[in-house]
Amino acid sequence: MKINCIAVDDEPFALSLISSYIEKTPFLNLVAGFSNGVASLKAIHEYPSIQLIFLDIRMADLSGIELARIIEQSGRKKSIRIIFTTAYDQYAMEGYKVDALDYLLKPFNFVDFTRAATKAYDYFNMLHFSLTPDKPSESTRIQEKKYIYLKVDSQLQKVDTADILYIEGLKDYVKLFLKGLDKPLLTLSSLKSLEDKLPTNTFLRIHRSFIVGVEHIKSVTKNSVQIQETTIPVTEQYKLGFTEFLKNWV
Repeated sequence: MKINCIAVDDEPFALSLISSYIEKTPFLNLVAGFSNGVASLKAIHEYPSIQLIFLDIRMADLSGIELARIIEQSGRKKSIRIIFTTAYDQYAMEGYKVDALDYLLKPFNFVDFTRAATKAYDYFNMLHFSLTPDKPSESTRIQEKKYIYLKVDSQLQKVDTADILYIEGLKDYVKLFLKGLDKPLLTLSSLKSLEDKLPTNTFLRIHRSFIVGVEHIKSVTKNSVQIQETTIPVTEQYKLGFTEFLKNWV
């Protein structure tokens, strides 16, 4: 799923930076950039496919808050969401009053941007399934998920779940060991948070610090699994789930 978005900022450098961040983000599609609110309002009316606006607040002709209120009154509150970008933190309360999805305080980096963008992705993904007739259950959707997005070295990286051999938790970070890669990917996340994003039918938590891709398990004992040349222990806390897995695996 790609989110169609526009960037609106009357500072040329800020507009260029936000536009470049959008273009670097795999699930965002930059429709256009605008240097004033009036031009962006015209585009919003002309292009119903616009879903997300990265919007500066202080602009001369039409402020970001005023533009947000116009959108809210137009009945497109759910189909268009706003992420405010501003150098003035005193507008934060006004931003939340118009139900902004997020609020980026300048200067912000790509990591801050992707955090806000991911929030938008989660929102539109949830909206898509809520509007789809005969939508599958939450558990079915988790099982069908084919990829996840991770922040790696200040970039948002798309990872095919089928390539994940196993995952090791390291306090505030996790290591993902992938098929075909000599070095693991390192991302700032908790193991539990990452576990919630993975397909439930192809991944198994067997240890406080390890999640394994069941398709890559080469051999098992009662207390461990082997993936390629790595042996990973199964701790008592996860024995019940592991025992159920073994029944189906055999």
